[in-house]
Amino acid sequence: MAPRSTFARAFGVSAGAVAAALIVLFVSSRASSSPSALEAPQHLPAPPASALRMPRPVALRRFAVVAYWASVRSAVSGRAWPSSRAEIVAPLATTTPEGTTNIVLVLGRARDRAGRLWIHVRLPVMPNDRTAWVPRSALGVYGAVHTHLIIDLERLTATLLRNGSPIFRAPVGVGRPEWPTPKGNFYIRDELARYRSAFYGPLAFGTSARSSVLTDWPGGGFIGLHGTDEPQLVPGHISHGCVRFRNRDILELGRLMQVGTPVTIR
Repeated sequence: MAPRSTFARAFGVSAGAVAAALIVLFVSSRASSSPSALEAPQHLPAPPASALRMPRPVALRRFAVVAYWASVRSAVSGRAWPSSRAEIVAPLATTTPEGTTNIVLVLGRARDRAGRLWIHVRLPVMPNDRTAWVPRSALGVYGAVHTHLIIDLERLTATLLRNGSPIFRAPVGVGRPEWPTPKGNFYIRDELARYRSAFYGPLAFGTSARSSVLTDWPGGGFIGLHGTDEPQLVPGHISHGCVRFRNRDILELGRLMQVGTPVTIR
């Protein structure tokens, strides 16, 4: 048997037991010198703030809603599809019957087989709601609007939306049953502020909508939005198809709405 060490002889233990005790003591001392996360000192500095900032939620209806329009730079024929060989839908002039610059609402774009760019547009012609394709070269630069006017013939109201949210609402007078205001999708074609007759009020907008009944009107029966000298009749079915506003309302609408704004009459 191996001789015991002095330490072992003094305490009456074997050398193996002494070695085991020394190993346990060594491991314990190493563990205590590097504390775990649960035993970390309380004086450590706080972690830095995160650089990530979550944006505040925004309702979808507040995102931009954009419509585009363009002036007719040169007289052109609208085609049934994007090709110079396509059937002619209607001619487009450079000016309106009121003498203002003619514009069209832009709906899309495409190229023909030769690579020529064509623009799909809404037309100010009969029957209402017609569209056609015209060469991009016949149009001027694009304009953009964020507004959309809705005329409700049943509720006799006009509501202007900006980026999908209502910003203006007013009662209106619309066509009588024998001279109905046409339903469909249109756009504001021009703005007129110098009518000599008080009948039209201080401001009027021309639209691309046309009366299907009074086609012999000057200019072809285009539907207008204008003021009135008889505000007591609004709201009601009071006109030959045009949409009448009280004068203060048409002036407010004029402040908020631009030419090129899409118009839905329903």
